[in-house]
Amino acid sequence: MTHINALDPGASPLDYYGYELRRHREAAGLTLKQLGGILNYTGSLVGQIETARKVPTPEFSERADAALGTDGMFSRLVDLVLRSRLPAWFQQVAELEVRATEICSFQTHMVLGLLQTPGYARAVLGALDQTDLDDRTEVRLARRRVFERADPPVFWAVLSEAALHLEIGGPQVMREQLAHLLSFQGNPRINVQVLPFSAGAHAGLQGSFDVYRFAGDPTIVYTEGYGSGYPTANPDTARECSLRYDHLRAAALSLNDSAELIRRVMEERYGDAVA
Repeated sequence: MTHINALDPGASPLDYYGYELRRHREAAGLTLKQLGGILNYTGSLVGQIETARKVPTPEFSERADAALGTDGMFSRLVDLVLRSRLPAWFQQVAELEVRATEICSFQTHMVLGLLQTPGYARAVLGALDQTDLDDRTEVRLARRRVFERADPPVFWAVLSEAALHLEIGGPQVMREQLAHLLSFQGNPRINVQVLPFSAGAHAGLQGSFDVYRFAGDPTIVYTEGYGSGYPTANPDTARECSLRYDHLRAAALSLNDSAELIRRVMEERYGDAVA
């Protein structure tokens, strides 16, 4: 039988996912509406995923595996699908996040992607471009799954105090975002420090950067421009940026004092206190 919107499973991970979803649904003798009902989604959404017009989520994939008895296939495949939907220039960075044993990030004015909430990510991504915003937001949020691994990377984030005050998405979004940062208190693998305005001139004045360390590979430094990224394994750059990061971490507030500042900004600027 020839399908409308028949897919070439070799065209992309998204096409392969849709092809397999349709194949397993039909093998189970289910219509789009029937499968949608089992998964608690609309039949229309199932059809959009089958025809590669909609990006599946991890939750959808888990439900599809359970309903179709696919032994986790869709849950494994969705990570590849989501990674493939990142901008081409950023896909290498997503690979670094998955492989790294330690990630050190310095941000000058906003919360970095791995720690963003849905509302914050949506506001950032939609600042100039509203196209496919739901899918692009889901793709960004999927990167956070790196923290759900059995052996997640140790993560250090140094944020300029400016990131707490730049109101992205409105007060409610900012309250949720700052509360999310506070939720990592006591987690030894995700550490958030704030570089206060009072630090003055500091080692990160040239801009944001990330340092990725690995078990058996050279350290990689990543910087970003408009629509482009610049990873480098140059050992001199790695040493210099590692030193810069050490100085930034030393100049930043302690983990506890950082949390207190975040909590205070939430209460004073966004009208919400966290006990």
